[in-house]
Amino acid sequence: MRDTEDRKPRSDEARSRFAAPTTVAGDSADSSTTSEFAVPEGLTVPTGVATESDTTSEFAVPKGLGVPQTLPAEPEGSAFNTPRTYSAKDAPAAFTPATGIPVVSLTKNAPWQDRMRTMLRMPVAERPAPEILQKVEEEGPAVPRVLDLTLRIGELLLAGGEGAEDVEAAMFAVCRSYGLDRCEPNVTFTLLSISYQPSLVEDPVTASRTVRRRGTDYTRLAAVFRLVDDLSDADTAISLEEAYRRLAEIRRNRHPYPGWVLTTASGLLAGAASVLVGGDFLVFVAAALGAMLGDRLAWLCAGRGLPEFYQFTVAAMPPAAIGIALTLAHVDVKAAAVVTGGLFALLPGRALVAGVQDGLTGFYITASARLLEVMYFFVGIVVGVLIMLYVGVQLGAHLNPDAALGIDKRPLWQIGASMLLSLTFAVLLQQERSTVLAVTLNGGVAWSVYGAMHYTGDLSPVASTAVAAGLVGLFGQMLSRYRFASALPYTTAAIGPLLPGSATYFGLLSIAQNQVDEGLVSLSKAAALAMAIAIGVNLGSEISRLFLRLPGAGSAAGRRAAKRTRGF
Repeated sequence: MRDTEDRKPRSDEARSRFAAPTTVAGDSADSSTTSEFAVPEGLTVPTGVATESDTTSEFAVPKGLGVPQTLPAEPEGSAFNTPRTYSAKDAPAAFTPATGIPVVSLTKNAPWQDRMRTMLRMPVAERPAPEILQKVEEEGPAVPRVLDLTLRIGELLLAGGEGAEDVEAAMFAVCRSYGLDRCEPNVTFTLLSISYQPSLVEDPVTASRTVRRRGTDYTRLAAVFRLVDDLSDADTAISLEEAYRRLAEIRRNRHPYPGWVLTTASGLLAGAASVLVGGDFLVFVAAALGAMLGDRLAWLCAGRGLPEFYQFTVAAMPPAAIGIALTLAHVDVKAAAVVTGGLFALLPGRALVAGVQDGLTGFYITASARLLEVMYFFVGIVVGVLIMLYVGVQLGAHLNPDAALGIDKRPLWQIGASMLLSLTFAVLLQQERSTVLAVTLNGGVAWSVYGAMHYTGDLSPVASTAVAAGLVGLFGQMLSRYRFASALPYTTAAIGPLLPGSATYFGLLSIAQNQVDEGLVSLSKAAALAMAIAIGVNLGSEISRLFLRLPGAGSAAGRRAAKRTRGF
């Protein structure tokens, strides 16, 4: 067939428009007009040079170049076929074991915090399917609104000082309450994000929110926990609109204590702390006045928009100035107790415990940020006290760093002062009035254990502090599990009597008197005491979760430990 087509005569239309026309002698000029691209008459085209009509593509294979033969493609098979590298002899473990995946029994008797922690520590494929516990629209939950509600709840918890793991557990509980499976919350120091994947073939939906301001209000924190507890309860029907309304009421609620009560509580806290380190009534009054003056100056700086670093620096100056003034006036008082009491009201125990807790539970980025915040606050306190101490040394004040060895042992007075310190600390944290009595008793127990081990048993102050803080964490976790609330209101204020105020002061005093070695040793002791407090509180909480399970909760009520690196 091909040969037949080649033998056919070519028509005029098949001729190239740029080919040289055949001229006939005697034709007119118009008829002999050719294309401007035609080869002029008399011009001989060299043999072997291809004309334009014979030019091939620039992508054509040159003559003489051998093209290797391509191997035949493998036949297309199913994605479910056994791979070529599969060996029945060395087969990997099946995704589903022969015994099946153990069913996680998440009973209603277990607190929602434990249930959510259990699922957060599980692989996504092993998590039980969520049940829609709350009212949603007929066409299903509004995913963007559920994620927005989740982020707003997490923002209030994180801004209130809650640990990162508890914030993630609360966010996970809210999502599952409205039937959203495959949700992954992520919490850092200032950023919260959550991702929801409807199915394996649909694009995930991700939302985030930034925490701009932080405020200590444990009443608001407890209200948010009650909201999450109601959302996690199948017997309490809460729609999205109702949840938004309750959340708005929580945000609008004013603090339970006015400003003058907070200032008075700050003064009483400093006075009680001065009694713990051996002060008398005059020292109590002087420390209270210094702390209240520092609190008012800090409020003034906050109103002017100064950062918290400068607020802590200014608040640390009045107690140190009053102690130095009493020394210069040759008043027979323990000036060190006055300064130490003022430091107790400023030490960031809440942020320290939260930072160490985040580090122990695996949230290292958030823990680093919190501990860096604690360091800045501590440096601000150091700067304020050192300025006053340098001024006092230049004025001739005789401050004795060895006064720490002369602390009087007055068990009843010190236990009463520790309970007053915990009470006032709870007021400063804006706790609910129903929790103040429990945390006051918890603080008294903490100091009693510390005094019995350190003063009576002559044990190391670090070990005594760790054991006392462990009991604080244990009792605080028990109370929070009983009320299905956060453990922070029951633990943070109770560790107030254990804060290393005296070690901090004597370390700064030694540095101000050019005794750098002794000062660094004392500051190292203060850091060790602070770490002992934080680790003890966290360990007590973990012990309560490990052994103290509610009836009917089963073995699944406890959470799985995260499998982390083992040194290789």
